Amino acid sequence: MINFRHALFVAVCFFVTTSIIFANNNPFPSVSIKTLDGKSVNIQEYTNNGKITVVSFWASWCTPCKRELDAIHEIYDEWVEKYDIQLLAITIDDARGLSKVPAMVKSKGWEFTVLADSKQELQRALNFQTIPQTFLLNQKGEIVYSHNGYNPGDELELEKKIADLVK
Repeated sequence: MINFRHALFVAVCFFVTTSIIFANNNPFPSVSIKTLDGKSVNIQEYTNNGKITVVSFWASWCTPCKRELDAIHEIYDEWVEKYDIQLLAITIDDARGLSKVPAMVKSKGWEFTVLADSKQELQRALNFQTIPQTFLLNQKGEIVYSHNGYNPGDELELEKKIADLVK
């Protein structure tokens, strides 16, 4: 009985310590990706500017991704005004799919920054497989929240997390 309690205590301490470490220091990786006009940029140019940043990975063929970005688009101006945030929509489309992205962005009227990770280097650095994948970064460029998939209303949960960073 004592061994079980001791093991449980050690496990809880490890979990709490690990959570604190990762919650307070989980920087967004430094990886070069492309703008839609083909210019190479380091993602840190966008994530280390003192702003709260939402990073949403998507693809032109991903219906839930487009639904999420459309939902955020509807309230994005309000978020910018209220929280002074920025959104980076990073497509993982390959070269062929990437050719369709600028027209899609224009037709949807998305006003946020759209970048391309067509070689999935940033995706690999963040170690995720499914999209949409959304990360919330604090003003220091640290990941403070992430989720994958999209269900209507997820953008409201994201806004709660953003509001908590502003407090």
